[in-house]
Amino acid sequence: MAKVAVVGAGLIGRAWAIVFARSGFEVQLWDPAAGACEAARAFVAERLPELHGLGLIADAPADVLARVGIAPTLAAALGGVGHVQENGPERQAEKAELFAELDRLAASEVVLASSTSGIPASAFTANLPGRARCLVAHPINPPYLVPVVELCPAPWTDPAVVGRTAALMREAGQVPATMRKEVPGFVVNRLQIALVAEAFRLVRDGVMSQADVDACMKHGLGLRWAFMGPFETIDLNAPEGVADYCARYGPLFDQVEAEMQPLKLTPEMVAAMHAERRKALPLDRIATRAAWRDRRLMALAAHKAGQKE
Repeated sequence: MAKVAVVGAGLIGRAWAIVFARSGFEVQLWDPAAGACEAARAFVAERLPELHGLGLIADAPADVLARVGIAPTLAAALGGVGHVQENGPERQAEKAELFAELDRLAASEVVLASSTSGIPASAFTANLPGRARCLVAHPINPPYLVPVVELCPAPWTDPAVVGRTAALMREAGQVPATMRKEVPGFVVNRLQIALVAEAFRLVRDGVMSQADVDACMKHGLGLRWAFMGPFETIDLNAPEGVADYCARYGPLFDQVEAEMQPLKLTPEMVAAMHAERRKALPLDRIATRAAWRDRRLMALAAHKAGQKE
C-alpha cells in the first residue's frame, strides 16, 4: 500500500501526514477549507528537522516532505490509495455525509477509517453500501509522537478490514489496539475520563490542589505508565502477581471504588477548575506550553525507541 489519503488537514490530519510520510507512504492531503492543506504541509516541514535530529525519522526531512502532496479535489485525493484516514469535524451528521461521499468515490477495496475521538462507526456508516470497509482508527494527539491507535470496528466491519488496518498501522510505526465491541468514548478516553473524574473530585472536595494532583501523576504514576499499563503495573507490585495484589489491596479497592460516585461537570465546578488552571497558565501561554509538551514527547519517544520492551 504505497498511497494513503488524509482527508481533513487540521490538527490531527497534519499529524497523520507525518506518521505516514516518515514511513515511506505517499500522502495525498485534501481539505475543503482554503489554505488548510498548505498550512498543514508547512507544519510538517517545520516539525521534520526536529524529529530527524532526535532520530525519530530515518530519512532526510526533504525526502519525507516530498511524500506529502496536496490534492485539488476529494476524488483526486482518493485516486490510487489503499487507505483513507478521515479527520473531519466531530459532528455525526457531517461524518455521515462525508463517509457517504468517500464510499461513493473510493475504489471498493479501499479502507475508510475515521479519526473520530468518540463517535462510533456504527453511528455514521450504517446506511452505506460499503459499510463493511469502514471503521474508526482513533489516534492520540499527536499521533506522530504517541503511537497507539484504537481500532474500533462497527458490528458490520469486515474482520479482514480490521486486520489490514492493523497491519498498515504497524507498518507506519504505530501500535494498533483493537476493540472487540463498540463502547462510548472508546478505551483511551474512558481510561482518561476515569482518572480526570477522580482528580476533579479530589480538588473539589478539598483533598489536594490541582498542582499537587498533577505532581502525583507526573512524578508518580506517570513515570511507570510511560512504559507499563495498569495490568502490568499491579502484576509487578506484589510478589505473586495480580492475584496477590488483589488479595492485599482488595478491601481498599472496594472502599475507594464505593466512594467514587458519578461526577457531574456542573458549570460552577468547571469554572472553578478553569480559574485555578488560569492562575498557573494564562490562556495566551497555552500554545507555547503545548509546543513544550510536544518537545517533551519527542524526547520521551526518542528514549523509548532505544529501549527494549
